[in-house]
Amino acid sequence: MSQPPRRISPPLRLRGAVIVPGDKSISHRAAILNAVAAGPATVENFLPADDCLATLDCLRALGVSWSLERSGDERARLSLTGRGIGGLRESADALDARNSGTTMRLLAGLLAGRPFLSIITGDESLRSRPMGRVVLPLREMGAQISGRDGDSLAPLTIQGGPLRGIHHRSPVASAQVKSALLLAGLQAEGETTLEEPARSRDHTERMLRAMGADLREEGDALRLSPLRQDLTPLNLRVPGDFSAAAFWLVAGALHPDAEISLSDVGFNPTRTGLLDALREMGADITVSSERVIGGEPVADLRVRSSKLKGIVVEGPAVVRLIDEVPALAVAAALARGRTVIRDVGELRVKESDRILATAQELRKLGARVEDRPDGLIIEGVGALQGAPCDSRGDHRLAMALAVAGMVAQGETALSGAEAVSISYPGFWQHLAELGSG
Repeated sequence: MSQPPRRISPPLRLRGAVIVPGDKSISHRAAILNAVAAGPATVENFLPADDCLATLDCLRALGVSWSLERSGDERARLSLTGRGIGGLRESADALDARNSGTTMRLLAGLLAGRPFLSIITGDESLRSRPMGRVVLPLREMGAQISGRDGDSLAPLTIQGGPLRGIHHRSPVASAQVKSALLLAGLQAEGETTLEEPARSRDHTERMLRAMGADLREEGDALRLSPLRQDLTPLNLRVPGDFSAAAFWLVAGALHPDAEISLSDVGFNPTRTGLLDALREMGADITVSSERVIGGEPVADLRVRSSKLKGIVVEGPAVVRLIDEVPALAVAAALARGRTVIRDVGELRVKESDRILATAQELRKLGARVEDRPDGLIIEGVGALQGAPCDSRGDHRLAMALAVAGMVAQGETALSGAEAVSISYPGFWQHLAELGSG
């Protein structure tokens, strides 16, 4: 049942320190890869949000034992005993990925090579998102997969069996597709080679290497040899999610009296495109204490009130900020001049049509936004005006609209505010703490 709209008014100041939740992408992968390693592993700072819990529930249905020790809504210690890839068992029921595209796509790659039947479904939103980009290359590897609408939509039915390595050139840069094919390639006969038009996030590759997989970079290609022995369990601490930190970077830059510190944020260069874009716009952001924890770059960030100008974002740069486009659009709405965001057509098939939804919702607040087939054109305005708006069930749009409400004049009533629980359950608490700082 939907909740009443959340009412947001601009705070007098935004000041304080935030520890953002663990990275959602890394949490998914740490669970899945350790589930098919041989033996126990511990994942600190695991994100116990809805999407990651969907992954854990699917793994349990496949015979993997795990437990969570929670520290509030956003942090948990995951203890998991991997069964090795050969130890997974057929689920007695359909696997429910709920709203998580990462869960569905990565498990499709993993289960394509297992000698049993699997059915993966999800909620209405996930069942409308394209799966053909995973289904087609997996079929090329020998997988037997079927779905709805020409086999491009879930539920997916997978009769696992022997796979063969392929050379795949992906038409889009997608870490989910890449990870699915790597999970299949671990089980294939012969080498699997993958190429992308631009480099997508590389968390899967980092973990696989740390766990003993024979995975090499040769130019623009990844080359994976099949496993000769089970993966080694990997104990790690998940860094803070840069995609969660992104909303505070935008809020701090836009608010007239703001200084926000963010500690232990994942600083993987395949993820930090928004920081580069905000700096180009003139944002006062400092980076300190760069270090590596568990194979992942981490840093502390600080953002202060800034005067922003419009920029052009396009080409390979967009892959590094694809999830942050709604937040970037809010920054652009209050920047001086025009911002053009191109080559993000992928956002048409996320939890919502994020291009259209972002444009329509920001226009309700007085922004001048034109949606194009592959992006947005945004003319900066002097101020936004609070108004009723709707997250459309999209967690990233919900948080972007919350940031807009923090810097708009008057009150913003946000319907669907509960969607933040998908990736950032404590978002509203952190907003209240910063606003009282």
